[in-house]
This record gives sequence, C-alpha cells and structure tokens, in this order.
Amino acid sequence: MDKKREAVALITGGHRGIGYEIAAGLGRLGMTTLVGARDLDQGEHAAGRLRRDGFDAHALRLDVTGADDPAEVAAWIGARYGRLDVLVNNAGISGSRQGQQPGSADLATLRTVFATNVFGAVAVTEAMLPLLRRSPRARIVNVTSGLGSMTRMTDPGDYFTGLPAALGYPPSKTALNHITVQYAKHLAPEAILVNAADPGPCATEFTKGIPGVTRAAADGARVVVHLSTLEDDGPTGGYFDEAGRVPW
Repeated sequence: MDKKREAVALITGGHRGIGYEIAAGLGRLGMTTLVGARDLDQGEHAAGRLRRDGFDAHALRLDVTGADDPAEVAAWIGARYGRLDVLVNNAGISGSRQGQQPGSADLATLRTVFATNVFGAVAVTEAMLPLLRRSPRARIVNVTSGLGSMTRMTDPGDYFTGLPAALGYPPSKTALNHITVQYAKHLAPEAILVNAADPGPCATEFTKGIPGVTRAAADGARVVVHLSTLEDDGPTGGYFDEAGRVPW
C-alpha cells in the first residue's frame, strides 16, 4: 500500500491491547485511525494517546453486537471521509471458560462468544463494504487465533492438543477463519484482499491470569499491520501469523 497516500483505517476493539497497537502501527504509516470501542470514554482515551504521539486518530462508539452501531459508524465514516481503506475486525471476547466445557456447556455463554467473535465481524464487514469498495486498495483483516487451527488442535506433537477442551472461543475463531475465506472468494474480483491474522499470545487484559505469556501487544500487532498494508499482488483468503502461514 502506498504509504504516501493518507488512508483511513477502522479498528474494532481498538482502544486497548493488540487493537490499540494495531492503531498505533497503522498511524505510524500515516493512516487516519478510527478507534472503534464499545465504551466511548475508553475509545476517546485511546485516541487521545494516539494523537499525543502525533497520529491522526478518532474514537467511535462501536458495539459490534449492537443492532444499529455498525450502520451508524459506516454512515459517519462515509460522511467524513467518503471511503474506508482498511478494516480490522479485532473486537473479540473469550467468554466464561466454565461455560464452554463439553458436558457442562452453557448455551448462553457460547452464543455470547459467537455473537462478538463471528457475527460481530460479519455485521461490521457488511456495513463497511460499500465504503471499502470506494477505496482503490481496500484491505480486510480478521484477527483470529492459533486456537482456531483444527490442524494444530489435532496434531499430537502440538501443545494445543493438551489444552482443555472448549466449545466457545476456539470454534468461534475457526468459524471466523472460514468466513475470511468466503469474503476473500467473493471480493477477489474487486481486488479487495481479505486475510486472517493470528497475533499469537500477548500479555494483555485478554490473557490476564494465563501464566507464561510475556510477549508484548505490539509484537502481536505486527502481522495485522502487515496484512493491512499488502501490495496489490499480496495473498488473499490466507491465515497468517508472524512466521508465515498457519495451517487450517
């Protein structure tokens, strides 16, 4: 992507953790970053930090599960900028671990996880597509997880196989991966590149309480920034982490 051209990027859940570092990374490339946050006060705080670092950043109230929020945000972006160049579907939740155990699953917990991680990403993407189609180089990045890889989950040599079974978060990321493929197929004729990014485990609020996670959120954001700024001949419909392709 031409770094000299000011582009506009929307990052859902961009007010903290990896989302914030994605916004900062895109800001360093000269992009206008729109920080989507369910809590507008938190979004404003994050956007203020970004502006103090010299970036053009703005906060938008965006609950990806809200019936009207995605459409209202799209209308605001359209009126202000007329287009959207980068969409990063970063908003996600882990949900209650207890409610995800096979044999004692709580359907309400599973629905809540899928509502944000899967249907929320679809809702925002659908709302932003008209704006993305106005961009000469639109990019969509869905922030997923290595836990969504069925290959890794079933590989006896991978440490993932030793993790407790969970019916919510990992399957939601598997679903998001497949949704990435479907959007990539549909949008390929329009040269809109769509990829899934696995940031890897990072020390954020999301991983609080998980021992041994020390990697910085900025490290996890790098692969997302890379996929957000692919050249026209870049991949689409792929699943990547910082080391390269992740097996489905």
